[in-house]
Amino acid sequence: MEPDVSVEGGCMIRIVVRPVGHMPGSHMRDYVSIVVRHTKIDLSSISSFYTEHQKSPFAHQPWDTGSLRFKYLVGGAQQSPWEDFQASRKVLGVIGLCHCPSSPDLGIVSEQFAAICKAYPAALITRCFAFYPSDSQLEEDDKKRQNLIMFPPADWQALEFHMQTLIQDIAAALLMEFEKWVLHAESTGTILKTPLDSQASLSSEEVIKAKKRRLGRAQKTIGDFCLLAGSPVDANAHYSTAIELARLTGDVFWHAGAIEGSVCALVIDRMGQKDQMLEEEVKYRYYEVIQLYRRVSTINFELEATLKLARFLCSRRELAKEVVELLMGAADGAKALIDASDRLVLNVEIARLFGALGYERKAAFFSRQVAQLYLQQDNCWAAISALQVLSMTSKSYRIQSKAKHKKPCCLSNEVQSASDGGRSQAQSIASLFESQWSTLQMVVLREILVSAVRAADPLAAWSAAARLLRSHYPLITPTGQSGLANALTSSAERLPSGTRCADPALPFIRLHSIPMLPPQMETVKRNTGKKDWWSGSAPSGPFIYTPFGESNDDKKQEIIWIVGEPVQVLVELANPCTFELAVESIYLSLPSESFEAFPSSVTLPPNTSQIISLSGIPISVGPLTVEGCIVRCFGVITEHLFGDVDDLLLGAAHGLILADPFRSSGFPKIRNAPNQNITVVPSLPLLIPHVIGGDVSTVLYEGEIRDIQIGLANAGSVAVVEANVSLSGKQQENVISIGHDVLQSALPLQPGASVVITVRLQAGQLNLETENVSTKIVSGNAGRSSKDGSGPTLVIHYSATAVKETYLSICLYRESNFEWQVGGVGVGLQFRGTLMQVGDDLPTDPVAFPPGRRLALPLQIRVIQGLCLVQARLLSMEIPAQINRSLPIPSTVGDTDLHSCMTTENTADSLVKIDPYRGSWGLRLLELELRNPTEVIFEIMVQIQRNNRENGNIETENEGQAAECIYPATRIDRDYAARVLIPLEHFKLPVLDKSFFGMEAQGKEGFTGKISSNAEKQTKAELNATIKDLTSRIQVKWQSGRNSFGEMNIKDAVQEALQTSVMDILLPDPLTFGFRVAKNHSSDDYIDALPESNLKSPLTEGDNSSVFHKGQTKGSIIAHELTSLEVLVRNNTREPIRMILSITCRDVAGENCFDGNKATVLWAGILSGIDVEVPPLGEAIHPFAVCFLVPGEYTILGAAVIHEANEILRARAKTNSAEEPIFCSGPPFRVHVVGVL
Repeated sequence: MEPDVSVEGGCMIRIVVRPVGHMPGSHMRDYVSIVVRHTKIDLSSISSFYTEHQKSPFAHQPWDTGSLRFKYLVGGAQQSPWEDFQASRKVLGVIGLCHCPSSPDLGIVSEQFAAICKAYPAALITRCFAFYPSDSQLEEDDKKRQNLIMFPPADWQALEFHMQTLIQDIAAALLMEFEKWVLHAESTGTILKTPLDSQASLSSEEVIKAKKRRLGRAQKTIGDFCLLAGSPVDANAHYSTAIELARLTGDVFWHAGAIEGSVCALVIDRMGQKDQMLEEEVKYRYYEVIQLYRRVSTINFELEATLKLARFLCSRRELAKEVVELLMGAADGAKALIDASDRLVLNVEIARLFGALGYERKAAFFSRQVAQLYLQQDNCWAAISALQVLSMTSKSYRIQSKAKHKKPCCLSNEVQSASDGGRSQAQSIASLFESQWSTLQMVVLREILVSAVRAADPLAAWSAAARLLRSHYPLITPTGQSGLANALTSSAERLPSGTRCADPALPFIRLHSIPMLPPQMETVKRNTGKKDWWSGSAPSGPFIYTPFGESNDDKKQEIIWIVGEPVQVLVELANPCTFELAVESIYLSLPSESFEAFPSSVTLPPNTSQIISLSGIPISVGPLTVEGCIVRCFGVITEHLFGDVDDLLLGAAHGLILADPFRSSGFPKIRNAPNQNITVVPSLPLLIPHVIGGDVSTVLYEGEIRDIQIGLANAGSVAVVEANVSLSGKQQENVISIGHDVLQSALPLQPGASVVITVRLQAGQLNLETENVSTKIVSGNAGRSSKDGSGPTLVIHYSATAVKETYLSICLYRESNFEWQVGGVGVGLQFRGTLMQVGDDLPTDPVAFPPGRRLALPLQIRVIQGLCLVQARLLSMEIPAQINRSLPIPSTVGDTDLHSCMTTENTADSLVKIDPYRGSWGLRLLELELRNPTEVIFEIMVQIQRNNRENGNIETENEGQAAECIYPATRIDRDYAARVLIPLEHFKLPVLDKSFFGMEAQGKEGFTGKISSNAEKQTKAELNATIKDLTSRIQVKWQSGRNSFGEMNIKDAVQEALQTSVMDILLPDPLTFGFRVAKNHSSDDYIDALPESNLKSPLTEGDNSSVFHKGQTKGSIIAHELTSLEVLVRNNTREPIRMILSITCRDVAGENCFDGNKATVLWAGILSGIDVEVPPLGEAIHPFAVCFLVPGEYTILGAAVIHEANEILRARAKTNSAEEPIFCSGPPFRVHVVGVL
């Protein structure tokens, strides 16, 4: 049988193309390519080469539209025994190709070409083309160059043009030879025989029939040559004559051949005008041809006619059913073929035609028949042919090699993005696994493996074994799995080291996850429109999730990688086979110019899986997608795509494949990791924190204050230009201060540099029950630690570019032709052109605007029991007055500083509060009972802050120095308690104001209506604010060792203790009395009193008013001497006070020393009935003199009766009568009188 038969095959002129001499393969392919392209030679193009020696027998030759058709047989062809029956089976031309540089002796070339031509006796034209001859070869004798046509050295285009000219010459020569043959046949006739004639008997009757048939056969052959000459009209005329003669003579075989020729002439004549009528005519005639061939039992020609008709009809899809019937009939006829090569050709043609129809499965079936016929031949070339055929059919069985088939995308991603419900998803999955014929696939793959082994193709064998083992391991026995593993290993041994294969074997690999950057390396997208560029990176709104937000299902999660910083990807490897699998090398499959991957190795036991981490370093900026891994296993390098395994798992989930390779992994079932978008940004700085001398977990006592030194080192490759420190999370109040200035002064922080910042922490209070004090004391080791995420977190946002630089790059982003000028330091940029307007879309590409970084350092604070406050209470004490050597220096309203030097006695005196209404020295103290349940020793220090009312803030006494320490440090040993007394004298208000009495008065009177309720609320708020201000000024600090110190939280306890007596503590007296020695007194003695803190002394620092005699006791005066004294009356209200002042002196018995018969003190001046008016917040001074006659102890008192008292005085005196006078008495001043010896 002839391959590639067609209806138009009768007009094809066969020309053999053979190499002559030594011909390199590459040159042979090049020379053949410029020859075989000339398959159709128009008759109009050969007119210049054609010479009509006599009248042409082709009367209807279409010189304008006709053409000659060449069919080149490269490598040669065997002589057919049916050449006389069909002229198109003859080899009518021989072309030899010679490469002169490889064949220097042209004589030998000429002889070889002549020997080749003898094998084709029917050849009418012979030509040998010699390419690139040398000069010496051109000069050789013409006898040696007989039948050789030289192609002088030239470029390829010139060679093509030269070849076209010679092919046209060959076509013209063939046409003239056809004319000669036809003219000779018509004049003399010819004897034409076929193999069927040789089998006939030589009876006289048969001889008579043969003579009658000679004319019909000659007409049929002349028609064949007319077709070859490109004249279908002349051919049809001769075929019609041949058909009639064959019918009359009963020459059935030639009758069928003449009909075939007439059909070919009809189709050629109507070339390009195919219509339904033509198809019906062709079908009718060919069915007749098939019946005629069947009558003479020529199965080969019957099958060829069937294939010709099927090929002619397969171009129309509506006739596919009829074509299938023809092909299946031809397949049944293959059983009658004796020659295996004929069966091979038949199956090849049937497979090709089924493939042209789109019937892939039928084409694959007959292709396998072809491969089996090849495998029956025990030689390497047959095995190579079988391998090629099976490789072509593998696509139909869905087992094709990835080297020849690239999947457009991963179906699992398409299924996940399906939006039309479950129907489209089910259809997509079914379409993926519709051809999963496991048993048949295994058979085909085994045949491919056998063919590759016989063909000595180790790479194809490795690929087939890998596909077989990977796709069908559940159906293969353990012995078979081991055998395939050995086949993979043996094939790899025959391959060069580093060979790559497109088909992966084991293991199965899927993407587990791409871990986010650790908190120390976290990146933050920069908001270029804000100075605090990190704001907006967290979700906004009061809810964690809102169903009304924009859906992000279609958006893939974006991951940021940084150039030069290592990253890792988690993948899961599975070995579902029964043998141990050694993965020699595995690394991420990413472009080498963008990513440097680090290989790893792993050994997987049988039927196990393992999650490993693959790492690498990005080396260039841009987007990346992790699609798979590069694996070296069984000696060959392969690429494993995650999408393939995702499709496999998808089919396993829907029951469309046999098994899930990860089913025995033991890991929890995970969803397929999405194909995440990865963006690589330029290098960023990287701050590495470390706590000096410990870690971030700190154990503190209640109220303890401690400094933590945190070192920040830049481990990146670029400098830190901008850094901002903030706090987040709960319990931020535990952080007192952060060293912002130190960090800012260290910028820019170059790579490798470091800086140390100080964070000051203060521990809070334990939330223990305060009712059971004993429990609180005993549980000394009770503690509270910050829960995960509930403690304060130190957050540092930093970047390699400042915000101002980002603003500049944004403004110039869309302007390419701009001019800028800088006028000097402090002068801004001046642009010309169109800059971006406010509100335009700013570019958000992370490559154009690299992100910043966020360093989160949780401060884990564990608070344990420290000093315990057992109770706080208010004490009122009476103490005697003391005489001091020097007068104290009290303050007045508006004073902002105190005397810088205060003696120990003055400090003690300042603790005393004057109570003019009780007539004695009174003192109010706050007592704190403290207990130490810990294992360390504490020292307690009390500090009081002074309230500066004029400036509106609170200042510590002795501004710029430490606050006044009332008592020396009190030491409390472990498991001991102590009491600390805090005097409240410093908390007196400087002015007696009306508003304070409103608080007390409104609290006693009933409130009615809405207005009263609001006033009551306001009053209570003011009172609470006053108490809060009072308690906030008392500080109880402790220290333990060198570095542990803190402050106790006593505000609540003090507020509760002072709640009932706060007004008595805060409100000053309306009048304050004091006595002193007059300035002009020449005596060395003086009276020293313990005055109220709001009494201002008229003495200055330069006054020398305290002079003592030798041997005289300090704080005493001399008897029998007249001493000038002054009484000072202070008005502590904002309104003037008019009063009647009187002065009294009493002895130790309480008797009046100024009046009566027993007066012991002489006096000068006015001592009673003194009418005095004291201005608001002012002082009045009244002088007098006394002379003590008897040494001893005396007491001097000042008193006043206030008339026309205002509301403030009545409220302070707690009287309601407007006519009742108010009596004010000053404190008793003790005077020690000594005699003179």
